[in-house]
Amino acid sequence: MEIANKLEVIKNRWEEISEQMNDPDVMADMKRFVKLNKDYKELEPLVSAYKAYKSIILNIQSAKEILGTEKDADFREMAKEEIDQLIPKMEALEERIRMLLIPKDPQDSKNAIMEIRAGTGGDEASIFAGDLYRMYQKFCESKNWKTDITRINEGTAGGYKEIVFSITGVGAYGILKFESGVHRVQRVPKTETQGRIHTSAASIVVLPEAEDFDVELNDKDIRRDTYCSSGPGGQSVNTTYSAIRLTHIPTGIVVTCQDEKSQLKNLAKATKELRNRLYDLEYTKYLEEMSGKRKTMVSTGDRSAKIRTYNWPQGRVTDHRINLTLYNLPTIIDGDIEDIIEKLQMAENAEKLKEDV
Repeated sequence: MEIANKLEVIKNRWEEISEQMNDPDVMADMKRFVKLNKDYKELEPLVSAYKAYKSIILNIQSAKEILGTEKDADFREMAKEEIDQLIPKMEALEERIRMLLIPKDPQDSKNAIMEIRAGTGGDEASIFAGDLYRMYQKFCESKNWKTDITRINEGTAGGYKEIVFSITGVGAYGILKFESGVHRVQRVPKTETQGRIHTSAASIVVLPEAEDFDVELNDKDIRRDTYCSSGPGGQSVNTTYSAIRLTHIPTGIVVTCQDEKSQLKNLAKATKELRNRLYDLEYTKYLEEMSGKRKTMVSTGDRSAKIRTYNWPQGRVTDHRINLTLYNLPTIIDGDIEDIIEKLQMAENAEKLKEDV
């Protein structure tokens, strides 16, 4: 009954959170209320599963009592049938509860920031970075997630030298965090005249989006500069000083934004990115610690790790962390990456269960 004892503690904590959320003092403290609401929602599936599990246990016990005391053959047969039906349900619920009890990364529920940068391979690497961006954009569309480009540097022959965008959706970071690392492509580039296969690469970093109360920004620590936005080749996009550069003096982090015509909108975007980068400094320490324990997360702790290869001639995609090879490259590059992500999640859960033993 160890699992039931653990679940009883969780249920009590869930009920305690519910009471606290109705406290006027807590409701007045937005930071505390948001945190409690998040905890409440995360515990709710476990509490619901526990209530169902508890009901099944009581019904099994009741049926066993009938078997032990009832002399009527029909009643005994009915009790036996009920037990036979309830035990598989109990075992399935126990398995689900075990999975729900696996400690979750507290950042998994957050929105995400994805950075895609062309690596080795010149123009072909930029084109590949563009392919990856479209792949993730289509995947996000299938999830009804919103994407918003915050920084872009186009390649000379197509694609992107760098593209950074935010992804807004429930659990976006927890689903996409496995994509961090180096992605390799093996194919004949459009610029290749002799039909030779080239290997190029693009690196991806996925970060949790910092919420306003995750990082406190002090105005005295930030130097703000304004300048005229410029487009490709250096030509002026507008004549007003709408572009923003923020320098965080204590860390030396610099962020710029010139996407919007409004200085206020650029400032909001730049402030958001600065908050994310400061948050990332602390979060990276945690990822480095985790990467030593879990092979699924090695790429997030070590962002130079080669995690996946897209081989066009053979139509295959290989994820090197879990030795997974799939021969449906066209559908994968078209955004169908759900299967890969699910298998990575399963591998991580298995590793978490080992840690718990």
